[in-house]
Amino acid sequence: MKKISFLLILIPVLFYSCNSAPEKKKVSTVPKVASRDLKGFTIVYYSNDSIKQNFLYSKEQVAIVTRNQKAFQTELERRTSELQQYIQRNSEKQMNGLLSENEVAQIQQKAQQMEQAVMQYQQVEGAKIEEETMKKLEEVSKKIEVLGKKYCELHKIDLMLIHGDGGQLNYVNPSMDVTKEFIAFLNENQASIENDLKK
Repeated sequence: MKKISFLLILIPVLFYSCNSAPEKKKVSTVPKVASRDLKGFTIVYYSNDSIKQNFLYSKEQVAIVTRNQKAFQTELERRTSELQQYIQRNSEKQMNGLLSENEVAQIQQKAQQMEQAVMQYQQVEGAKIEEETMKKLEEVSKKIEVLGKKYCELHKIDLMLIHGDGGQLNYVNPSMDVTKEFIAFLNENQASIENDLKK
């Protein structure tokens, strides 16, 4: 009888212990970041729009890209206009009954070839322009990055931020603005790293 009563007590205990979930350890939400004394920590920023407008190398590269884009657009418009004039000229001849069926077929074939040539020019040259633009922007960005590091090392700056429209910085105290000085540094030193970037 004692065995049965012992089992009656033991069964609920076993059942409860099997069905209850193990206690989860609480995970700390406190970040494991070493605290630092920020006295003497120097943070500055520059205006990205001002760099684009006043960094001479950037302006030169943008001018080259813009000139090439305009030349591409002008040539594309010329070819498109030539195609439209060809079609219009021959449509008028056809409406006036000046073309045979054989001539109409030849004109349609030539118009299709011209249209394909325009599309091919647009795709191939457009891709070249886009690639060149990306390359120029990367070159400018790389120069700013390399010179930015030198500028910070020279002036013992711990953190340099970029401020501009659509950027991630909503507000920065104007006393931290080094845009004018940084642009002067960029313009004075950009030629000195030309060889380093080509390696």
